[in-house]
Amino acid sequence: MGNRIKTYFLFSILTIILVCIGGFFGKSGLITALIFAFLLNWVSYFFSDKIILTMYRAREVKENEQPYLHRIVDQLSQIAQIPKPKIYIINSQTPNAFATGRDPNNGVVALTTGIIELLDENELKGVISHELSHIKNRDILIATIAATIAGAITFLARMLQYMALLGSMDRKDRREDNIFGLIAILLFAILAPIAALIIQLAISRSREYLADEQGAKICGNPLYLANALKKLIDGVKKYPMVNANPSTSSLFIVNPFSGKTLLNLFSTHPPIEERIKKLEEMII
Repeated sequence: MGNRIKTYFLFSILTIILVCIGGFFGKSGLITALIFAFLLNWVSYFFSDKIILTMYRAREVKENEQPYLHRIVDQLSQIAQIPKPKIYIINSQTPNAFATGRDPNNGVVALTTGIIELLDENELKGVISHELSHIKNRDILIATIAATIAGAITFLARMLQYMALLGSMDRKDRREDNIFGLIAILLFAILAPIAALIIQLAISRSREYLADEQGAKICGNPLYLANALKKLIDGVKKYPMVNANPSTSSLFIVNPFSGKTLLNLFSTHPPIEERIKKLEEMII
């Protein structure tokens, strides 16, 4: 419940930032920015699964090709009470997985060949349960809404910067209060998109914690996923996904760039150590 409340709180902050920056443009400017951002993300929402699967050359596997995987996914889908998602395989040594699809009726679980070879059946159940939780919680939809609001904030901030700079050039009155006002507007226009990005990433991290928690309940043992994460972080360091697109990193169960140093504030994933700790605490 804590991660859900955190998500709602972060969405509220995003909305407040949007309303504040939209106030500089009036109702029409705010609506225009929202429509522009919504259209871009609407396309992403409905077609991102096909784009991402094509990007990673993922191939759908039928039950007669991978009965082992289908048995696991079918069993866990029934426990999660969602339709069985399609299963895709990515030919990569990097051990990783992600879920996509705009709702539970269009769910997809994608697994690399590396993760299938690395994990035992229980650990694989932990990973798949995590991904099924993303599908059940409609996290793709939540990410799209967050991206829409953040996109609108960025759009309005850029317009505000141009307006402030053009206004300062046209203004003949150079009184000190006007200069300070201009600086304040520019600072807000610069910092608002950064704050929106940080909040968007924080929402992504909170959904990862929630998927870990619910995934542990679906597979029946938190240690299945905890043990899998321990192997995955080492596996990604050994075989980093060199052809991965940074814009898709938030989809994967572990960051495909985990071997690189990232500031936690700008990371799409919570620290692996913290995720493992929370999972192990669930059995106490």
